[in-house]
Amino acid sequence: MSSAGESQANFPTMIIPRGTEIKLNSQGQLSIKTPGNLVIQNSGTYSELESTNGSIRIEDNVSVEAVSVRAGQACFIQGTLTAWRVHAKRIALEDRAKAYIMLQESEQLELSKGSRLVGNFANEKEIFLLLGKFTSQLKELPGSVNMTSPTPLADSAPSSHTLPGTASPRAGELPEPLRDALVLLEGEVQRRDLDPQSSEALREVVFALREKDVQRTAVIYREAFSELTYPSEVLKKVFQLLDGYFQRRG
Repeated sequence: MSSAGESQANFPTMIIPRGTEIKLNSQGQLSIKTPGNLVIQNSGTYSELESTNGSIRIEDNVSVEAVSVRAGQACFIQGTLTAWRVHAKRIALEDRAKAYIMLQESEQLELSKGSRLVGNFANEKEIFLLLGKFTSQLKELPGSVNMTSPTPLADSAPSSHTLPGTASPRAGELPEPLRDALVLLEGEVQRRDLDPQSSEALREVVFALREKDVQRTAVIYREAFSELTYPSEVLKKVFQLLDGYFQRRG
């Protein structure tokens, strides 16, 4: 009996606190929500990791992929974390830690000297606007990328800027209303009396039109014009041109 007890004592004990929720989604990804601290000691892919009142720690030599990571207090990263969104009062990357975080929501961000953080956007709009600036480069990316691989992306990228079987969204000329809007906008963004917020919003529309990216223009123009403090008569005309065109397209 004594030897059996000693043998069992060599195995770690797993404790699931009262109130913990463990689920499996349709993609086979695990979701863990617990009221206390959560320590990840094994690599894995998760849908959601949440510590309602405590902290989350990803230990050294552990690689975690998750759609969402939420901690009531802190998220400590010693290994590698790849996540779409991380929300915590404090996010700390310890020595040699790596984090690939698209949306980072924290009051305090700490990076040790040997750590690395990639991503770190504040919201989806920032992601959309930045990636929109590099659409041609994004088309060169392979369909699947190993984040830990040292191989340059250019080595595995297709030589063509357009994916096989698809047409470029910027091929051809802009429709006349959009061409007229672009000419007017290019003059307006050069105005010295234009406030920085309005200028930045308009430049995103100008960039989309210059790239002949009609689809992106349709997505961003309304929000861009809603940020204008004092729109001039010319800018009102630009909005009418854009709005009229996209309304007709339906």
